[in-house]
Amino acid sequence: MNASEGAPHPLSAACYADQARQLRVPIIENERIARNTFRVRFECPELAAAILPGQFLMIRLADCNDPLLARPFALYDTVLDATNSPSGVDVVYLEVGKMTHKLSEYQAGEILDVWGPLGNGFSPQPVEHLILVAGGIGQTPFLALAREFLGGRQYGNPARRVTPARKVTLCYGVRSAEFLAGVEEFRACGVNLQIASDDGSVGHHGFVTEVLEQVLADSPGTDRRIACCGPEKMMEAVAHIVQRSALPCEVSLETPMACGIGICFSCVVKVLQPDGQWDYKRTCVEGPVFDATKIVW
Repeated sequence: MNASEGAPHPLSAACYADQARQLRVPIIENERIARNTFRVRFECPELAAAILPGQFLMIRLADCNDPLLARPFALYDTVLDATNSPSGVDVVYLEVGKMTHKLSEYQAGEILDVWGPLGNGFSPQPVEHLILVAGGIGQTPFLALAREFLGGRQYGNPARRVTPARKVTLCYGVRSAEFLAGVEEFRACGVNLQIASDDGSVGHHGFVTEVLEQVLADSPGTDRRIACCGPEKMMEAVAHIVQRSALPCEVSLETPMACGIGICFSCVVKVLQPDGQWDYKRTCVEGPVFDATKIVW
């Protein structure tokens, strides 16, 4: 065998899109859960059985050419049927543009084009205290991850096994109280919630990074890992905090995507390589979850 045989293709990745399923699925419900924030649930046993926390899917409005392209949405959680088998998927989204505005008007029984699961997910590596940091709509990848690490749910086919954490904390920053979404679900599964708001209408009056620093100060010496999702500037600030603390941290990037399957290269991000140089990596294939210390912010 020569040196090139058996080497990975330069565009290969563990969760490459050739493993994804493209499906047409019916909406079960589509409800408002906070200001401009909705949760859409659709029936899709095949996708629900396969997807992992941190992975995403592409959604397009079926038989609609405006907008033409699909949009990426993180898994919020899977839905179980009466036999505890995965039967559906929940996605939480913020109404911000034409596609999400139209989607917010869709009713039960209407059809979506969906393909996934896409990208890589969060690490299943055991940890004593898992700390989640979310800004804005960035809490959406974390409900499934929290349930997995608190021992309440398994994901993937075959189901991956995760050693339960002693504690899961969500540091959740919003503009104001009316944008809080899903807090009851996080509390119900045992998550310790620490909330910050820009206007002081709920929780800490200030940045969610200030809440994170307090959480870290209150738990010195414990085995901790951080997962983060939200506005880029917030994730950059979290990355600087964890570098000072020498803590492992994964960030789930929200880079805009056109195809979601690694073809168009519109979602690239600068990532440090072992030689200290950086190279472009595709958020949809090599991500969306990256080591925070490897991102060139």
